[in-house]
Amino acid sequence: MDGITHMSTFNPEHIKKDFPILSTKMNGQPLVFLDTAASSQKPKMVIDSISNTYETCYANVHRGIYDLSQEATRRYEEGRAKAAKFINAPTDCLILGRGATELINLVAQTYAKAFIGEGDEIVITEIEHHANIVPWQMLCEEKGCVLKVVPVRDNGEITIEDFKATLSSKTKLTAFPHISNALGTLLPVKEMVAAAHAVGAVTLIDGCQAVPRIPVDVVGLDTDFYVFSAHKMYGPTGIGGLYGRVGFLDKMPPWQGGGDMIDRVTFEKTTYAAPPARFEAGTPAIAEGIALGATVDYLNQFDMAEIAKHEEELTAYAEAQLTQVPGVKIIGTAPEKIGVVSFIVDGTHANDIGMILDEQGIAVRTGHHCAQPTMDRFGVGSTVRASFGIYTTEADVDALVAATHKAVRIFAK
Repeated sequence: MDGITHMSTFNPEHIKKDFPILSTKMNGQPLVFLDTAASSQKPKMVIDSISNTYETCYANVHRGIYDLSQEATRRYEEGRAKAAKFINAPTDCLILGRGATELINLVAQTYAKAFIGEGDEIVITEIEHHANIVPWQMLCEEKGCVLKVVPVRDNGEITIEDFKATLSSKTKLTAFPHISNALGTLLPVKEMVAAAHAVGAVTLIDGCQAVPRIPVDVVGLDTDFYVFSAHKMYGPTGIGGLYGRVGFLDKMPPWQGGGDMIDRVTFEKTTYAAPPARFEAGTPAIAEGIALGATVDYLNQFDMAEIAKHEEELTAYAEAQLTQVPGVKIIGTAPEKIGVVSFIVDGTHANDIGMILDEQGIAVRTGHHCAQPTMDRFGVGSTVRASFGIYTTEADVDALVAATHKAVRIFAK
């Protein structure tokens, strides 16, 4: 496990040293990276894994009899197994794809397309990422099913009561985030899964923001599907995971055709491989799959409960400090939230605030965060979003607050 800073207790200041980019500067200022919800930075261990693959064991996987291919296959499948164990999923129930967006589309175009029809209902929430809205809209247009939306409360909360009220005997599938990428709201997902199952509906959880922040146990949640992206959990871009409950993947038809997803091909008929290979047509992201294993190795040195505690405390601290800045309003103040603080400044566009922060070396996200319906619900076109990670410190938050104070003074003139 070269490249890891070993520590007896969770210490973000020490953790920063594992991430080479965090020692660099932006606009001549020390980088304060507060855009982890969009895409996290990478520890040296993960970066080295990718280089090592290309330098020492790169070959196509699953098909070669020669030693190099066998070793690449072993490492790639080891990456799958580590990622599955990290979320407490059986290894053969974890499909690897390009990321959560592709994998949600996979569920929509395989399971949902096969088992949901005209008049059936799909339930999502008002705080979804676009990736958990558009695929269901497309399916509804094609199949004649109905999309229903659970309303979000004024504080950014999705309640189990509102969720249950949106369900009906016609509900066939529900899809919702574990943690909102735009607001940081932590949803009562276990209760939502139970409520959906009570009316006979299947569940899909978007876990992109949860997997790097809190302990995740897909079996304990009892969900039918769960998706995540490696690049949001300190891993590489271009790869993510879809957990499918035992038995579900077996009855799903393939989505894309090509090499590696077949059993036998003739011009008369093709038979398909067992899951997960059935859903992994073509050459996969080999180095990234191996690096996914390195990502899990890196995270496994920490207690995920400690990471959750750190990000919860940091979120509360940031909200308390930012609300002292004149004109700042936090968007999304649910009692259960983590990792994200989204805010506006009266009379000033979020992009203008973001540019001043950029000049001070502070990287935040401004805009609608791929959650335009969420912005519409709160009557804003965009917000400034600061999002945290294992490397974020109170000093980083203090820098954000000081720079926001400066921006407010500039635009008040």
